[in-house]
Amino acid sequence: MPRSQARATIPPDEAIRAIRAVVRGRVQAVGFREFVRRHAVTLGLAGWVRNGDDGMTVEVAAEGDAEALDALVARLRGGPPASRVDSMEIESAEPDGSADFTIRF
Repeated sequence: MPRSQARATIPPDEAIRAIRAVVRGRVQAVGFREFVRRHAVTLGLAGWVRNGDDGMTVEVAAEGDAEALDALVARLRGGPPASRVDSMEIESAEPDGSADFTIRF
């Protein structure tokens, strides 16, 4: 299946912004959460990532500057080598002031 072409609909003029994303496909048991955490930390983002209860989704909440969030979204589309991203839903969210980026269980 083709990679998702979802686009975030977030105003580009906000200095700090936040997104919520749901990534669907083969995204559990393939290192996807650690992949997201590693890239988010490298990009200076705060938030969290966790597996969805359905066994086929990963949920991401991230906040930081617009450029870093755009870079994270691009990485979510690709995922780690063993993954397959079938679709993504991305929406803007309110920043909650997270201090770091964690994996939630």
